[in-house]
This record gives sequence, structure tokens and C-alpha cells, in this order.
Amino acid sequence: MSRNSRQHRDDLKAIARRAMIDHGLLPDFSREVIAEVGRIEKSARQNNSGVRDLRGLLWASIDNDDSMDLDQISVSEPLSDGAVKILVAVADVDAAVKKGSAIDDHSRHNTTSVYTAAKIFSMLPEKLSTDLTSLNEGEDRLAIVIEMAINQEGVLLRSDVYRALVHNQAKLAYNSVAAWLEKEGPMPGRIATVTGLDEQIRIQDRAAQRLRDVRHRQGALSLETIEAIPVFDGDRLADLKIERGNRAKELIEDFMVAANGVTANYLATRRLPSLRRVLRQPERWQRICELASGLGEKLPPEPDAVALEKFLAKQKKGDPLRFPDLSLSVIKLIGKGEYVADLPGETPPGHFGLAVRDYTHSTAPNRRFPDLITQRLLKAAMAGQPVPYSDDELKDLAEHCTVMENEADKVERQVRKSAAALLLESRIGEKFDAIVTGASPKGTWVRIFQPPVEGKLVHGFDGLDVGDRVRVQLIRTDVEQGFIDFARKG
Repeated sequence: MSRNSRQHRDDLKAIARRAMIDHGLLPDFSREVIAEVGRIEKSARQNNSGVRDLRGLLWASIDNDDSMDLDQISVSEPLSDGAVKILVAVADVDAAVKKGSAIDDHSRHNTTSVYTAAKIFSMLPEKLSTDLTSLNEGEDRLAIVIEMAINQEGVLLRSDVYRALVHNQAKLAYNSVAAWLEKEGPMPGRIATVTGLDEQIRIQDRAAQRLRDVRHRQGALSLETIEAIPVFDGDRLADLKIERGNRAKELIEDFMVAANGVTANYLATRRLPSLRRVLRQPERWQRICELASGLGEKLPPEPDAVALEKFLAKQKKGDPLRFPDLSLSVIKLIGKGEYVADLPGETPPGHFGLAVRDYTHSTAPNRRFPDLITQRLLKAAMAGQPVPYSDDELKDLAEHCTVMENEADKVERQVRKSAAALLLESRIGEKFDAIVTGASPKGTWVRIFQPPVEGKLVHGFDGLDVGDRVRVQLIRTDVEQGFIDFARKG
């Protein structure tokens, strides 16, 4: 049977499952986990003493079109002198998933949901992540609320963290909200039918832009990459669609960065440990300087986020079509983020890419275990209870979460490559323009532009480095392994 006549989705599901196992991740929930889920009642029906009732606010979620695991909702309120109060409510997953339970053990092992082309391997069982602990439209839910007041310049005036009962008034999607905000599409139907929601979203959009302006002046990096999303026609893989950033995604990103900063400071000021997300200064800064020099710009000899951001912003404005390629090169050269335990009295290294010193992950507890850890630390701080994790346990968890996140990334990347190999297997011998995306003793990788696919350069890689342009020929694909091999031409 030819591969074209088979069901691509089933092929990719099988590949994804094998990849999960190969990389030490659990693709299935145990009987103990399933039994525990069956005994969990709706978290909002539990004892809510000491919890604020904020169900009357105009909360809304903005996420991907097909997202079912809604981790956060938001609402804003104008204050005097042009200031704005921003509330971000994060699903209280800990109310349903107790530390040391079978569900918690599974989540602790995988540490993250894994999103592949044909199947999502959720960190939590779907009854939780898409129902009981998801901030679904029209449902009452327990949440951790992060409250922030910012002035007209986007500077944080004050903040607080507390528990509350919330009610999502409208489930919105990034693409339709962005098109409306940018005056390129109609008002989404849900915004039109919920009284006052149109102005509410506009208030949030303006507040987010203030926050974004401040961050970028401080050196947060303007990076824009091309992400290829598989498109299926039934069960047949038909294409790879480029998923780009937009104004609605930026709105949520800005709110989440701000909320994660408040969370880190909340724990620090109470002398509690935290699990920080850090990105150290890039080791390959000299290569970044060389890329800038090749474009007629000069960067300082030592890592400087503000200078790099000014360079990136200039390039994005001057050559927006090629900017994603530059962004990808810079991302590769900066390196990966990691989790570290921040103990009282210590100074965390900060996040180079976001230009912030205090940063944790707290806004996606349905999808990331570090966020659930942070949630438990926050609830302990609010209740004046003992810290639920020892210092040594937090250190071990930080290392484990970093390792498993990298393994999950490898699974997602392998399945993306298998999907790409399916599209390219009939095009052996064709030539493409490409950019070098990785260069190390382990090998040299390139990305062709159409379709946007990455593969290994197995011939003619001498002298090439990240960011170089090259002409390549497709010489081999292996769908099962996710291998795509190119040779240099010209």
C-alpha cells in the first residue's frame, strides 16, 4: 500500500507515541490516574471560604481557535489619572490535583503537555484540563487572581495575588480578535453579543501595548519566527500552514509576562522560594555581532539586551519579510531557557530575552507542571502555611522540568519533521533556497523557505554558520525517523 493511500494522521499518531516513549515521556494515563479523576468533583463546588466572588466581572479568554484547556482569563478596569487595573485569573488546578496524588505523579513525570501534529498528549487527563480545571465559558471556577495597576507609561504601580471565584463570560480566539483590533476583519460574534465586551477588549489592548513598550525599551527582544502547522484534509496531510504572531497573541503574552513577574515578586517579598524561568546571557554573542555586522550594524562586544533589541527593531521595520529568518538565527544563538530554584537570599540570573530579572511560570497550570508548583507556593504564602516543597526538592524539580521540557520539544520537533517528510518525499532531487539554522559538531541544519521545513545538511556544510544563506538539494527523506537530508548546491 502506498503511503499516499494510507491515513497520514494514524501514521503520525504512531510516530508520536513511539517518540514519547523513546524520550522518556508517558503517553498514557495509568489506571490509578483514571480512577482518581473519576472521584474529583467540580473544584468550584469545594469549600470557598476566604475566596473573593468576582463572577460578576466581564472576564474573557483569548486563545487558539481549537484550545479547550483554558488556563487564564482576564479583565481590565480604568482607574484615575489614566491608570489601568489588570486582573489575570489563573485556573486553580491545585484545588483538584493534590500533591502526591497519582495525577500529580504523572504530571510531575512529564512536566508538560506535548503538542504534536496528530495528537496532543495532555499533562492532565482531559476531564480536568478541558473541563473541571479549565476556565470554560459559562462556568464558575476557582482561580488565583493576579492583580496589577499600571500607569499611563506602563509602569507597575501596585499588585496583589489572591484566590477568587470567577466566571468566563466569553471564549474568544486569537485570529478573529486580532483581525478586528487591526481593522482587518469584523467584530467577533461573541464580542458583539456580550454587552460592554468590545470596550473591555480595547482597554486590555491599550494596557498591553503600554506594557510591551516598556519591556522593549528595557531590552525585551522583538523576535518573530515562522511556525509551520500541519493542515489535514480529513486524515490526509495536505499542507504546512505558517502560524504567525498577531496583536491578540501579543495582548495575552504581555499580560502573562507581567503576571509572571508579579508572581515572582510576591513570593520573593515573603521570603519564599520559587521556581524561576531564566535565560542566561548568550554564549555565542560574538556570532550575533557578526550577523549584525553583515547587515551594516554594530553591537557592543559584551551581551547587551537593549542594544540587541534596537538592532532587531530596526531590522524588523526595514525588512519585515526576511526578519523571521534573522529572528530564528538569533534565537538559536541565544540558547534555551531553563528552570532554576530561587531560594531566599539568592539572586536569580534573570531572563535575557524578556529583559526581566524576576520571572516565573505561573499562568498555565493545566499545561505545565512548573506553573502548578508555583501555584502551590502561592497558596501556601497566602494562607501562611508551610512551603510545600523543600529547597532540595525544588532544585531537583527545576532540573527535571528543564530536562523533560527539552525532551518534549524533541518529540514535537520529530513529529513535525515526520509530517514535513510526508510532504517532501515525492520531491527528491528538487533544489531550494535555505538558511542555516544550526551549526555544531553534531551537524549543520538548514530551513528551506517553501514549504517552511528544516532538515540536516549532510554534504557541503564546511564553513557554514547560523544565519548563512545557501542553495540546497533534497536528497533523502525518512518519514518514520523524521529525517530530511539536503546537500549543498552552488
